[in-house]
Amino acid sequence: MLRRIERGTLSVSLLARQTGFGQPHLSNFLRGRRRLSLGSMDRILAAQRLTAADLLPVLALSESAPGEESGAVPLVTHAAARFERTIVTSGVQLTLHFPAELLASMRPRAPSARRAWQRFVAVRASAADAVAMKPLVQPRAIALLDRHYISLLAYRPDRPNVYAIQQEAHLKLRYVDFALNRLVLRPHNLAIPLELIDAGGWEPAADLIVGRVALILNEL
Repeated sequence: MLRRIERGTLSVSLLARQTGFGQPHLSNFLRGRRRLSLGSMDRILAAQRLTAADLLPVLALSESAPGEESGAVPLVTHAAARFERTIVTSGVQLTLHFPAELLASMRPRAPSARRAWQRFVAVRASAADAVAMKPLVQPRAIALLDRHYISLLAYRPDRPNVYAIQQEAHLKLRYVDFALNRLVLRPHNLAIPLELIDAGGWEPAADLIVGRVALILNEL
């Protein structure tokens, strides 16, 4: 709940309206000053469309592997792709199916901490991405993200990588370079200007890289 409040997708007042609890009661719970009964926890879970299994990251991660082995990938919001290590059931907008062999063949390149994240998610490209990356990205395109690949090393030597980069509350799909402690976001459309993101070093910059765009699905 605290992570959702920090991201701005939830507030104590909204949670109070959803559950019928008073705001002081919820604030004390969120700050660890008091506990909730099982019945109260059930009300909060139901209001946020969560199940008890969603609160168990180890179990959730172990259950994500069979999905990836079968080629199932969740379509999620930009916020979920950026912040959620494990995608909970309530966060799945649609389940896409890719050849399992394709996913298994992709090479990861990320620090061990990122390897604990559920690897593949999909997001919809924004209208701005469609303009900046046309004709590579069309309106309403779906991008398959490999969150275990955040290196700027080219995946294939003959073409630049496209990445999903966090900028404010959204993701941007761009080619990316790193120079003078800045991420340089390059569009495919040369009419669109470059964008610079001050990062203060490679480690903070890498944290802004959500993942490599492994595949783009454009609507026919």
